[in-house]
Amino acid sequence: MRILLVEDDLEQLEPLQGILTEAGYTVDGVEDGETAQWLLANKDYDLLILDWMLPNVSGLSLCQQYRRAGKNAPVLMLTAKDTTVDKVMGLDAGADDYLVKPADLIELLARVRALGRRIPSWQGDSLSVSDLQLHLNSLILERGSKTVELSHREAQLLEYLMRHPNQILTRDQLEQALWEWGAEPESNALTVLVRKLRHRLQIIGAGDWIKTVYGMGYSLKSPETVIG
Repeated sequence: MRILLVEDDLEQLEPLQGILTEAGYTVDGVEDGETAQWLLANKDYDLLILDWMLPNVSGLSLCQQYRRAGKNAPVLMLTAKDTTVDKVMGLDAGADDYLVKPADLIELLARVRALGRRIPSWQGDSLSVSDLQLHLNSLILERGSKTVELSHREAQLLEYLMRHPNQILTRDQLEQALWEWGAEPESNALTVLVRKLRHRLQIIGAGDWIKTVYGMGYSLKSPETVIG
């Protein structure tokens, strides 16, 4: 799941982004509304976490603009405003949930998980392609009686592939999905990650499921979808 986190206080942004990243999410963390506007116009997100009080463009305005653009990813507002009137204003602007600052990190993760269940692509706490099953919370990959544990980055790559089975995904698509905005991966980072994931898949007898489409990218294909 890709999250846009907008918080102008760096002392709060860094720990929030850190715990969300550790939980396995891809997080674009920014400190101002203008940058957030650009990202929302150019990228797709599964969840938005917006600080209400931002300079120039407030989190409330970002939420209103996002909804007016017809986009429906869940929005969680972070704010010190805790009156009923403030909460109603945020919800009426299009927010789905509301968390008073300073945010308890455990509660934040619980609310993110709950909001994640509202996104259109949510398919439960596990994903399946044929007899391959990825448990998103535990990062356990299962096939038949065999299991293997993935790293967060390996799980993110496999999750993206499993949500787009039998499709050719370009290197740019995969890098955009896996690496945070502003964090340029090294030229061979994706190649190394695919190699590591193939090794994990090999342990459970699915090492050949990730196909390299030369000059284009990669595709996840189970044996029954491979012709010839």
